[in-house]
Amino acid sequence: MDNDTVEQWIRDFVSAYPDRRESLETRWQTPLVGVASAQDSLFDTFKTVVHGGHLLPRELLPDASSVIVFYIPFLGSLHRENFREERYCARSWATAYIETNQLIADTSVALKERLEAMGKRVALIPPTHNFDRSTLMSDWSHRHAAYAAGLGSFGFHNLLITSLGCTGRLGSLVTDLELEPSSLPERESCLHRAGKKCLKCVERCEFGALHPDGFDRFACYAQCQANDRRHSDLGLAEICGKCTAMVPCSVINPNRWPS
Repeated sequence: MDNDTVEQWIRDFVSAYPDRRESLETRWQTPLVGVASAQDSLFDTFKTVVHGGHLLPRELLPDASSVIVFYIPFLGSLHRENFREERYCARSWATAYIETNQLIADTSVALKERLEAMGKRVALIPPTHNFDRSTLMSDWSHRHAAYAAGLGSFGFHNLLITSLGCTGRLGSLVTDLELEPSSLPERESCLHRAGKKCLKCVERCEFGALHPDGFDRFACYAQCQANDRRHSDLGLAEICGKCTAMVPCSVINPNRWPS
């Protein structure tokens, strides 16, 4: 498999997914797919930028060659629904979180089986909840892997902003399949970090988590847990997303990047 084949395989799997799973409420746009070299020095910097326990691709899979990352965008209507709810996340947003996590897991497992049938090896990473509850730090950041794979740049809200925005979910896996690494984005997609007046994401956060001077991950997680309690009948829904609701980077036209 080459890059184009991997990308098309993931897109086809996601496109056909609603037909294979009954009672799905969420629908998705066409995924973005990127590749990072497992030897990219960026991964070494993540032990400083993220935290010292962040794993290297070779720590997940000896002789790793590539890190495949995919971004699955929600439909544009979803972040508008989340915006209309006054304090808690919209029920549709919580549902999308749960269903998309399952989609990422199923996509990763199916791609692993496809690659293993070719004699390749794959290490899988859970879509989420692979973090230390005391520090709220993960041993693998899909966001940072996505940055290394050229899928976007970080916004002030610490989320990755892709060419299709930031209202979606990321998945990644490590393999010994050799693929061509994607290029890093040439332009900044966060208006604030591009020198423009914005910080709409800060305005959207009413929970003391995101403010002009930084980010309080514990305040953020407390609100995510509050949303989980509100939607407890759905399953584990520790999610919020208010900082992505109706902000300029929610859904981006790929032909109209901030300048």
